[in-house]
Amino acid sequence: MSDTEDLRRAALAVRENAHAPYSGFHVGAAIRTTSGAVFLGCNVENVAYPEGTCAEAGAIAAMVAAGERRIAEAYVVAGSPDPVPPCGGCRQKLAEFAGGDVPVTLATVDGAERRTTVAALLPGAFGAAHMEGA
Repeated sequence: MSDTEDLRRAALAVRENAHAPYSGFHVGAAIRTTSGAVFLGCNVENVAYPEGTCAEAGAIAAMVAAGERRIAEAYVVAGSPDPVPPCGGCRQKLAEFAGGDVPVTLATVDGAERRTTVAALLPGAFGAAHMEGA
């Protein structure tokens, strides 16, 4: 089993629970924390489009609700011909809880994968250091 195989299986499974009646675009995310715990999220659309929740945001919310704060790895899978990167807001959310070197695997349901890092997804990220002296 590859290092990310458990995350892939979990993200594929939770993707099935996505609520995407408007776009039909189902996304699943699995994040592993530095403690080894895995948290899942799927996209949840709302008829008022901006009010939906991305899969990555859902997984991060579950992580925080469980008392965890540090992401060690993330895996995102979508029903797309090519691996889909997180939206800008989710890139910032990942950067809040993960170092720049944290691996992020972007995948399709057919098995195509692209491995990147949080820093590559969000170069020049706004961080806590920017708030010093505020």
